[in-house]
Amino acid sequence: MNFDQMEGTRDAYGKMLAQLGHEDPKIVVLTADLAGSTKTAQFGAEHPDRFFNMGVAEANMVGTAAGLAMSGYRPFLSTFAVFATGRVWEQIRQVVAYPNVPVRIFATHAGLTVGEDGASHQMLEDISNMRVLPNMRVVVPADSIEAAAATRFAASNDDGPIYVRLSRAAFPVIHGEPFAFELGKAKVLVEGTDVSLVACGLMVSVALEARNKLAENGISAEVINASSIKPFDAETIVASAAKTGAVVTAEEHQIAGGLGSCVCETLSERQPTRVVRVGVDDRFGQSGPADALLSHYGLDADGLVAAANHALLT
Repeated sequence: MNFDQMEGTRDAYGKMLAQLGHEDPKIVVLTADLAGSTKTAQFGAEHPDRFFNMGVAEANMVGTAAGLAMSGYRPFLSTFAVFATGRVWEQIRQVVAYPNVPVRIFATHAGLTVGEDGASHQMLEDISNMRVLPNMRVVVPADSIEAAAATRFAASNDDGPIYVRLSRAAFPVIHGEPFAFELGKAKVLVEGTDVSLVACGLMVSVALEARNKLAENGISAEVINASSIKPFDAETIVASAAKTGAVVTAEEHQIAGGLGSCVCETLSERQPTRVVRVGVDDRFGQSGPADALLSHYGLDADGLVAAANHALLT
């Protein structure tokens, strides 16, 4: 786990996508006037005949991607998360999820770390929006290495649609290579006995930092990367909760409908456990530097430490 190396998951996605374009002539990429921001411009430069800028017409982009998938191509669709899962939710439901079409939706600029772009672009509801759709798989990579591996997985998997949530901000690289992405599998990164920290996305690295702070006070925290939100690895979460007896979830998302809800639903049915959810609690974001926003909303290491102590005391 190299906390000194920082890289955005969107950057890793862009590089891997361009590489995969050389390996598979069926891969096509669609964007909505945001090729630079979504890092799909590299694919466009290297594979211009398979790159389509649909303009500011996201609904058309979804329909076109579905048609390409039905015609035997492997489409990747990229725009900001607020547009990819908000503006075109109906189109995704009707022509992607309902017919179970293998469109790969890789959305960037999710969460509070969109920063100065403010509340209008800080999508905090996308996991919930996508998770509720039948047939849709949902992945939130913990770092750039997992993002690249998830991109490779999606390119070769035609079992149905997938939504992958990517960041604007760079954050620590916690995995080493080689790394194999496993859909439907949560990974115990560090074992512990007192409290389980279950996180996704950039909050996994925050959970690892919080674990070190908790250890200074004699608290042993287990850290789990739950990047596969759907399908969800209930067995790993249930086993951890049974061992520690206390769970803290952490996500850069509303605490309603996201990872925290998924964990609570799972444990309420299979292993009733005290759960404290860390995320944004029924609020919108606001403009500001990414790190300052995470701290303001309690999504930093100190916030997770406080949540863990609360879970252990109640």
